[in-house]
Amino acid sequence: MESVKNDVDILTNDSQEANKTKLDSFYFYEVEQFTVLWLLLIVIIAGNIGVIYTLTFSRSRKSRMNYFITHLAYADLSVGLISVLTDLIWRTTVIWYAGNVACKIIKFLQIVVTYASTYVLVALSIDRYDAIRHPMKFSGSWRRAKCLIITAWLISVLFSIPILILYEEKMIQGQNQCWLQFSEQWMWKLYMTLVSISLFCLPAIIIASCYAIIIITIWTKSESSFRNLKNGHNDNKRGLEQLRRASSRGLIPKAKVKTIKITFVIVTVFILCWSPYIIFDLLQVYEQIPQTQTNIAIATFVQSLAPLNSAANPIIYCLLSTHFCRTIWSLPPCKWLCNKGKRKPRDSTLTTQSSSLTEFMTSAHKKKTNQAITVRCEK
Repeated sequence: MESVKNDVDILTNDSQEANKTKLDSFYFYEVEQFTVLWLLLIVIIAGNIGVIYTLTFSRSRKSRMNYFITHLAYADLSVGLISVLTDLIWRTTVIWYAGNVACKIIKFLQIVVTYASTYVLVALSIDRYDAIRHPMKFSGSWRRAKCLIITAWLISVLFSIPILILYEEKMIQGQNQCWLQFSEQWMWKLYMTLVSISLFCLPAIIIASCYAIIIITIWTKSESSFRNLKNGHNDNKRGLEQLRRASSRGLIPKAKVKTIKITFVIVTVFILCWSPYIIFDLLQVYEQIPQTQTNIAIATFVQSLAPLNSAANPIIYCLLSTHFCRTIWSLPPCKWLCNKGKRKPRDSTLTTQSSSLTEFMTSAHKKKTNQAITVRCEK
């Protein structure tokens, strides 16, 4: 019985290995993925260039918030140009032609800009935390902001260094590829766990902690301020009026509340965009998703959605910032369209006015002529 069981196990393992060898690692839904990647590339490049132009070359107020948003736009634009564009080229050629050195450098740069997009967002959240917790400490605030941005980029480079070692040119199913491959499954589990922690879990924890403290700080300060006003002006009509104004106006200025709303929405979208990618990859590595041809195609499709957050950030900024919209509509293409649309009714109005003026002058001239004829006849 034991020998029969071993024979069955051997046959089962052989059939599983045969099925695995039949799976095509380069099979993916071409039309769907190319469509998604091209849309991502267009939105990332156009949106982030618009944000950079608005905050750098327009007459916008130079603030720390704009400084962080500008660097976030630079990081997201780099994701489009380095990560999405090279991914499109690879899916077009399928075979890697650039060599081993280019393989390591391109993959390294792809990971650097991906980490940078995440950790600049972390730096933005820390700065918003500092602005609410220590609003009166203006000295050195710009220096701290620059230090946060430099730290974000240095951390991104540091976390990306292993890519220079792990990725290399290999023959996969008879095709030359820039590939990452481990001999044991536990290595994949360790690698994806570390990537998930460094790219998603740790930034999400830091960001969530910062905003939790921000919300608690605003709530407690507003409650204490409201209570002090109520106790000090309880019997005074003027005091009650000040109390109503303070409660409607709030403790935090509107501009600061607006920046908090923008960053809060950006952070929420960051979590929503990265969650499917991280969860799916972890389930796949920990063998909770069966290794089938369809699942391989779905995994490739989910991985192509990793830059989705870089496309969402400029859209959020456009929707929540009126200054950005005004600047975009003042650019030549949009400006020409607006002027063209406005010129038509204005021209029609002028035509109507000129025609009515012509009729008035004609009728007046006729009246004068008739009067002159009448006078002559009387004479």
